[in-house]
Amino acid sequence: MDFHSKRLNDDSDYRRNELIRKIERAVEHMTLKELEALSYDMFTKGYIEDI
Repeated sequence: MDFHSKRLNDDSDYRRNELIRKIERAVEHMTLKELEALSYDMFTKGYIEDI
């Protein structure tokens, strides 16, 4: 892997981790009804297999 490919991969990994942290913080503050709606939406889109 050359320098530029590694740099792009590092940037992508950083951005991915940053987004995961933001999503985790948002989910922590959701009500049960909001979590159920999110869960159903993710299920219907195939992101999770069992609700």
